[in-house]
Amino acid sequence: MMKLMSIVGARPQFIKLAPFLQAVADHNRTGSPRLEHLTVHTGQHYDADMSDIFFEELEIPPAEINLGVGSGSHGLQTGKMLAGIEQVLLQEKPDLLVIFGDTNSTLAGALAAAKLQIPIAHVEAGLRSFNRRMPEEINRIAADHLSDILLAPTATAVENLRREGLADKTTLTGDIMYDTVRRNIRLAASKSTLLRQLQLTPHAYYLATVHRAENTDDPQKLLAILNELNKIAAHQYPVVFPIHPRTTNRIKMSLPDWAPHPQLRIIPPVGYLDMLQLTQGARLAFTDSGGLQKEAFFLNCPCVTLREETEWVETVAAKGNVITGADPKKIEQAFLHWEHQLGDGRVDFSESVRQHFGNGQTAKQVLHTILNFQNTLSV
Repeated sequence: MMKLMSIVGARPQFIKLAPFLQAVADHNRTGSPRLEHLTVHTGQHYDADMSDIFFEELEIPPAEINLGVGSGSHGLQTGKMLAGIEQVLLQEKPDLLVIFGDTNSTLAGALAAAKLQIPIAHVEAGLRSFNRRMPEEINRIAADHLSDILLAPTATAVENLRREGLADKTTLTGDIMYDTVRRNIRLAASKSTLLRQLQLTPHAYYLATVHRAENTDDPQKLLAILNELNKIAAHQYPVVFPIHPRTTNRIKMSLPDWAPHPQLRIIPPVGYLDMLQLTQGARLAFTDSGGLQKEAFFLNCPCVTLREETEWVETVAAKGNVITGADPKKIEQAFLHWEHQLGDGRVDFSESVRQHFGNGQTAKQVLHTILNFQNTLSV
C-alpha cells in the first residue's frame, strides 16, 4: 500500500486534480501497489462558485480534509495553510505529497512536506514568466526547488528546469489540463445551457476574464482594461465577462463611477463546463489567466493576454496568443489583428497543441513517474 496526498486550493488545481484521481482509480483496478489517496483542500477558494461547482462537475470526491483557510494577505494565508498542512502530514504520514501549479496552496504544501522530509511531486513544474513581481512566480520557483519529482508540461518547462540545475528530477509529461479539456468538452456540449441562457451565438461574442493582482490592484491598469473592453463591446459583438470576486470588489472600491457598456455583459463566475462552452464558442478571449490562455488554445479560440508576459510561450510561438499587458493601444491592435484574421471566426491550433502539450494522457504519465520514483526508494 502506498499513501498519496494531494494539496489543492484553487480552481486551476481542481481541474488538474480530476484526471490524476482518475489515473489513481484506473491503477487500483489493475495494478500494484494499491494506492490510498487523500485530498486536502486548503480553502484558498471557498466560494461555491469558485470551488464546490468544480468538484461537482468534474466528479471529484469531496476532499477528505478542508482547512478552511479563506482569504487574506499572502503571508497570512500561506502561514495558516503551512500550519494546517503540517498537522495533517504529521497525522496522516503520506508516502508522497502531490502539489499542483503555483498558488499559495502549492507553496505551503511544498514547505510543509520538505521540512518533514516527505517526498514531493510537483505537477506543472518548470513554468517561468521571469517576472518576480508575480506571487505565482515566487511560488513556482520555490516549489520546484523543494520538490523531488518535477513533472514538466512542455519542452520549454524542461529547459527552464535544466538551466536551474534540476534536470535530474525532471520528467516531460505533457499538460494535465489538456487531459481535462479532452475528457469534458463533449460533456460540456451536452450539459451546459449557458449559451442558450445568454442568447449567444457561437463565434459571435468575445470572452473576457480579469483577476490577477497586477491588474486588479492597480486602478489605472484596471480602468484601462475595462474601458478597452467597453470599446470592444461597442463593436459588432458582445463581450461576456464572468467576473472574479476580487475584481468586483476592486471596481467597487477603486472605480465606483465606472459603468459597463450595455454589450459588456458582466455575469457571476461560472463552472468548468460552462467555461468550456463559453471558450469554445468565443470569437476571441481577453484574459490575464494562465489557465484560460491554454484552454483557449486547446479549443481553437484566439487569445489576447492582458499581462506583460506569459508562462505559456508555446501559445505565442504558435500564433494563438498575443501579449498586450494593460496597454489600450496594444489591446486594440491585437483585437483588430484577430478580427482581420478570423473571417468566419474559426481557427485551428490542433496540430500545435499536440506538438507542445501532449496527447491527453498526462495523468497516467504523472502517476507512472511517481510510482517509478517510489520503487527506487524501496530498492
